[in-house]
Amino acid sequence: MTPPLVDPFGRAIRYVRVSVTDRCDYRCAYCMPEDMNFLPKRDVLSLEELDRLCSAFVRLGARKLRVTGGEPLVRREVMTLFRKLARHLDSGALDELTLTTNGSQLARFAAELADCGVRRINVSLDTLDPAKFRAVTRWGDLDQVLAGLEAAEAAGLKIKINAVALKGFNDEEAPDLVAWAHGRGFDLTFIEVMPLGAVERDRFDQFLPLTVLRASLERRFTLTASLHESGGPARYFDVAETGGRLGFITPLTHNFCERCNRVRLTSVGKLYLCLGHDAGVDLRALLRASPDDAPLEAAIRAAIRLKPEGHDFIVERTGSHASTARHMSETGG
Repeated sequence: MTPPLVDPFGRAIRYVRVSVTDRCDYRCAYCMPEDMNFLPKRDVLSLEELDRLCSAFVRLGARKLRVTGGEPLVRREVMTLFRKLARHLDSGALDELTLTTNGSQLARFAAELADCGVRRINVSLDTLDPAKFRAVTRWGDLDQVLAGLEAAEAAGLKIKINAVALKGFNDEEAPDLVAWAHGRGFDLTFIEVMPLGAVERDRFDQFLPLTVLRASLERRFTLTASLHESGGPARYFDVAETGGRLGFITPLTHNFCERCNRVRLTSVGKLYLCLGHDAGVDLRALLRASPDDAPLEAAIRAAIRLKPEGHDFIVERTGSHASTARHMSETGG
């Protein structure tokens, strides 16, 4: 048996989030500037290289792979990667292969994702108002996303909606978003805005503490702490009036790092041990230096020993301040 990846704080690393591209067909106002400079294509790993890296993590004990971006489904021939990675599901080496998406391409790919063994997906959706959706995404079409959700339902995919809580934007809409999601059988998780990469607007103005949002929701709904545990950072509640499940991810108002079991791999082969730190380990050079995976696996083991105990996210009124220089689209959502 291969010894598991364990960090200095005794946390077994079982979950790898893999960005296949930093590119996106949206320009969400809290995520990136409208005139975004993306990574040079020559630096981005091929799908074969991404498969090799993912497979190395699976051999080292990773049980869950989440494909992310940017928007992963805009990566050319990305389904080739899903088909390759599905072999680890078939062998039993991997428990789950999933993805996070903005939903824009789901109508095209939902059925094929299900055929590759994907059973559930996360879809980012912050508002059900078409005009507000266009405003926050800058380029997005809400009807296109709703059609993608219908295709995902038809394919049998379980759906969780992720909504970034934005002060003065979707806070008043939050109860209706809960009712809509649960009425469709979707789980819903609210997320505090994260200070990753510079954007035009001060994130202090966007930041809505989820303690405030939760108090507002409890004026309409009865929330009871749920026994559900995803292994991730969300804390879940059962909603009596809807019968659905509601999650809160609070990187700023409540540090959840004591349970962290994940690392992030970027599309250029950089391994980040923590979302809230800029330090990372370059695996691309090793990957391209030799077809032998032994040095690659040794580097991954050494990197895990550098994983910090927790992040240090802050949101201050400091203009374009960000806790890390890289944008979320580069890191992988």
